[in-house]
Amino acid sequence: MNSALLLLEIQNDYFPNGRTPLEKSIEAAIKAKLVLQAYRDKKQPVIHVQHISTLPDAASLLPCTKGAEFYNTVAPSKGETIVKKHYPNSFKDTQLLNYLIKNQINHLVICGMTTHMAVDATVRAACDLGFTCTVLHDACTAKQLEFNHTIIPAQNVHMSFIAALQPTYANVLSTSDYLQKIGVRVAEVA
Repeated sequence: MNSALLLLEIQNDYFPNGRTPLEKSIEAAIKAKLVLQAYRDKKQPVIHVQHISTLPDAASLLPCTKGAEFYNTVAPSKGETIVKKHYPNSFKDTQLLNYLIKNQINHLVICGMTTHMAVDATVRAACDLGFTCTVLHDACTAKQLEFNHTIIPAQNVHMSFIAALQPTYANVLSTSDYLQKIGVRVAEVA
């Protein structure tokens, strides 16, 4: 199986002092960095997906702003692929599918922001396109939502979307379980 690491929207606006901070974004980025380092060490493909909002009333991830830039902890290195997108689904109107086909990648390991939007939409689209997916649940995060005047805590949103992906759309693992599976010693993860 040829795998690539797909880092979704790990951008400044989702962190403290950003325009739309997410709960536990720093913790998720730290976990994503561990997987990123493992992929870099093994010289496996890494794809950074950057959301640039084009909606006229958008509050965050605006073009040419600090908030739309990648979070420093997991910023792309030279030679790593960057895919810019304007929709939750990372495949919609992007070159992602062409890149994956060209590089014979059939498995995606997914981390990032936001579980209830980009992660969910991208994983479902990837599965529909024939890719197998592994989602690292502790390297993803969501935000609090509201429905019908009821607040749904961020952790509940995150867990609900993760639960809905498994097992039909993705294999869901913790970062430490995944790293152990690919041969990175768990003691190195702690």
